[in-house]
Amino acid sequence: MKDSKNHIQQREDISGSTFSSVETHKKSPYKKARTLKVGGAAILVFGSIALASQSAQALSPLAIVNGITSSGGVGISKDILYGDEPSQDLDIYYPKPLAKAMKDQSAINTSYPMVVFVHGGSWESGNKEQYAFVGQSLAQAGYVTAVINYRKAPEHVYPDYVKDAAQAIAWSINNAASLHADPSRLAVMGHSAGAFNAVAAVSNEDFLAPYGIKPTDIATVVGIAGPYSYDFRKFDSATAFAPDATPEQVMPDRQIKGKQPPYLLLTAEKDKIVYDSNTTKMTAALKKAGVTVETGVIDGASHATSIGAMAPPLRWVNDVRAQVLTYLDKALK
Repeated sequence: MKDSKNHIQQREDISGSTFSSVETHKKSPYKKARTLKVGGAAILVFGSIALASQSAQALSPLAIVNGITSSGGVGISKDILYGDEPSQDLDIYYPKPLAKAMKDQSAINTSYPMVVFVHGGSWESGNKEQYAFVGQSLAQAGYVTAVINYRKAPEHVYPDYVKDAAQAIAWSINNAASLHADPSRLAVMGHSAGAFNAVAAVSNEDFLAPYGIKPTDIATVVGIAGPYSYDFRKFDSATAFAPDATPEQVMPDRQIKGKQPPYLLLTAEKDKIVYDSNTTKMTAALKKAGVTVETGVIDGASHATSIGAMAPPLRWVNDVRAQVLTYLDKALK
């Protein structure tokens, strides 16, 4: 897919921008979020939980994906604030057994692994509702999953959206027990620009430090088709960064700081948006810092289908879901 101007030039040493067919749709009008009441059973009130259902959406690739994804009994808590600013909210998806127990107000003695997912959209578009299929997919696989919103460019440039990712990660760790999740088994996952946010928020300990969280408090990080190392000044995505910013100052492969958890970095075989040199350079930088990194190629995947095929009904398109779940099961279960 091409960017909004239909002119993305690829180079051997840098990526293109991060637009894709699953990311170009504008954010829906912001809905007022409500604060999650934490502390023991307060979060368990079923009034805040609804079994996943499909609702009418404007016709788009994301609407199609969400429309064919079965709820499978997954439970959802919507529009939970992790911060005080607009777009600093998230949705929680609960595995079917947990959702049933919460609905029945039964005793819950199981603690689930957790994933925090950060969506893409070239830092300018996308929202958590559009990526409901990722939350549903991971919850169906047994993971309590937070799908987050974050502040967007051009109103908010780097590092605001990375700070939001870090704040959402810290919130998830601090509230995991109330969600019946195990904070020691928490992964951070992102796609495209969201992979940049996820990797940047963890790989530089300065982003988590204000919340008393260390990178090693996260069990693992999964990045899919992320632009971790490119000269944004040559692309439309320059509007997501300060006018005087340079790649040396902001690219995650040049900002690694602090002891790190293991990483999985995936690239899409047929990605025409984010060049695979991004993953190559990020992997090399992490390994140079002594970090454990696994890499993988999603055979036959485009930039769009590298996340779209997370929807269970689309698992035949490519094996991204299988690769992610195999890794998460090994790392968290």
